Amino acid sequence: MEAENETHISEFLLLGLSRKPELQSLIYGVFLSMYLVTVLGNLLIILATITDPHLHTPMYFFLSNLSLVDICFTSSTVPKIQAHSTVISYEGCILQIYFVLFFAVLDDFLLSVMAYDCFVAICHPLHYMVIMNPRLCALLVLGSWTLSGLHSLLQSLMTLRLSFCADLEIPHFFCELNEVLQIACSDTFVNDLVMQSAAILLAIGPLSGIIYSYSKIVSSILSISSARGKYKAFFTCASHLSVVSLFYGTGVGVYLSAPSPYSSHSITTASVMYTVVTPMLNPFIYSLMNKNIKGALKRLLLMSTLKGLIDHG
Repeated sequence: MEAENETHISEFLLLGLSRKPELQSLIYGVFLSMYLVTVLGNLLIILATITDPHLHTPMYFFLSNLSLVDICFTSSTVPKIQAHSTVISYEGCILQIYFVLFFAVLDDFLLSVMAYDCFVAICHPLHYMVIMNPRLCALLVLGSWTLSGLHSLLQSLMTLRLSFCADLEIPHFFCELNEVLQIACSDTFVNDLVMQSAAILLAIGPLSGIIYSYSKIVSSILSISSARGKYKAFFTCASHLSVVSLFYGTGVGVYLSAPSPYSSHSITTASVMYTVVTPMLNPFIYSLMNKNIKGALKRLLLMSTLKGLIDHG
């Protein structure tokens, strides 16, 4: 018989980002501020793409989906950060694993889709609207949501088969899959194998697509004779390239630089970067580097201001 002292557990204890009492309130305040900025910034991007007819193109359709995913991604983790250790139910932990994986992988897929969109826009500009037709755009987004959902469902169901003993403390601010596997008292070999295999496939697949797209983009830009044409082509995808660099640089980069694949501190640091920092910075990157988004946001704010003046007039 395996592990006679196994008990039916009903909750886990999330230890948070720091055990130092003097830092708890500061951490809570900082993360709450970052969360509000993330939600506001991404909501503005969504509203701008919906209300401005100039942005009713495939590029901004994908961007609005990315902004929605960033809001959901951050909302699935940050609200659990409190000024002290917090309890999460067993069912809540499984649901959090599902949603964190779902939105993380969906972010990855959407960035790959957006890279393909940039590739078509620069390498096949005359056929752009024919290739990136509404049906294909919808299928690409639907496929991304479906594959992400199936992956997170698989990982969540695999977690349900595990048993847990007395040690129910998770050294994290949310139920991160790897940390949950570490405190299980049953055999996690199959879970580890599935998790690592999926991580490799989901990292290599979309990243390979992004690298291929940008290799073609760079080749196309170098073949343009005029400096102005090169500049325009480059800035078509500059904001997306910045977001891709930030996403992979913070998420994958920190994991790869970890001294141990199971270093809790490294995993927590990486999680903060790609679940909080990256979604917060994405709207700023697109606002600063994309003149169409900048113009749409100015018009949106102007319309809101005028409406407010009329209502109060």
